[in-house]
Amino acid sequence: MGTVTAICISRQRGTRKEPIETAELRADYGIAGDAHAGKWHRQVSLLQQEKVDAFCRRGGNVTPGAFGENLLVSGIDFRSLPVGTRLRCGEVLLEMTQIGKECHTHCTIYHQTGECIMPREGVFARVVHGGVISVGDTMEIEPRETPLPWQAAVITLSDQGAAGMREDKSGPVIAERLRQNGYEVIEQLLLPDDRARLEKELIRLCDQRQPDLILTTGGTGFSARDITPEATLAVAERQVPGIAEAIRAASMRITRRAMLSRAVSVIRGKTLIINLPGSPKACMESMDVFLDTLPHGMGLLRGTVHDCARA
Repeated sequence: MGTVTAICISRQRGTRKEPIETAELRADYGIAGDAHAGKWHRQVSLLQQEKVDAFCRRGGNVTPGAFGENLLVSGIDFRSLPVGTRLRCGEVLLEMTQIGKECHTHCTIYHQTGECIMPREGVFARVVHGGVISVGDTMEIEPRETPLPWQAAVITLSDQGAAGMREDKSGPVIAERLRQNGYEVIEQLLLPDDRARLEKELIRLCDQRQPDLILTTGGTGFSARDITPEATLAVAERQVPGIAEAIRAASMRITRRAMLSRAVSVIRGKTLIINLPGSPKACMESMDVFLDTLPHGMGLLRGTVHDCARA
């Protein structure tokens, strides 16, 4: 259980957030009057008061809103909670959607002190149920009535697609197939065949948004620009070779060229990453192989399944 110690908003993007005593939170939008509110996954930002206090003891001199946070709360270590955690504050219900953030340009605090805690300690949430929050209100973790749906991200690798010279047909059909099977597709990306760019996006997704599954399509062949397996292995913490082997084995019954696939399957954190071929047809055939089996493995990663023995 925690206590709201500050509420901060900025009327315009790029300006410092200033404290207010009371705020109206709107469902699927954010804080009324805050420039960062909207229909996206980062509607409200939260930071633990104790982390700010520790920063100040190290020589920082900050006031509420300095790190761009909407809510400062004492007593809850947000950074230790998983994505999907629900937070209740009176009639307001928040659901955590991201942990940490990427810092594209260092803020004033960083330039002054050489450190900013928001990228590593801040979290973001969407507003599930709106209401009013005031400084001094109690916040607590609320158990979910139903499990968080399986969450997935889809990444298409294509130089021509990213340049607008070719329509991405594989990414959309993968995303639709996932939705039909009960997944929430939280992001769809279209990237060039750039290893550094893919590694960066995989790390961001796994570490900050924490989906259960990431499916990539394209870039698994012999071409010099086919870098998807190398980028995937570079961010991996553990390999799951059985999935890629099963896809190749099934695909060999369709075409002998399946043996030329270099696709891999790995784990980073609690996210399973699987490389798929580039064509929509081959993607669907590959998903036929593993889609029914994945919930067991993803449940093991989430910690909701504990027994691998066959019934």
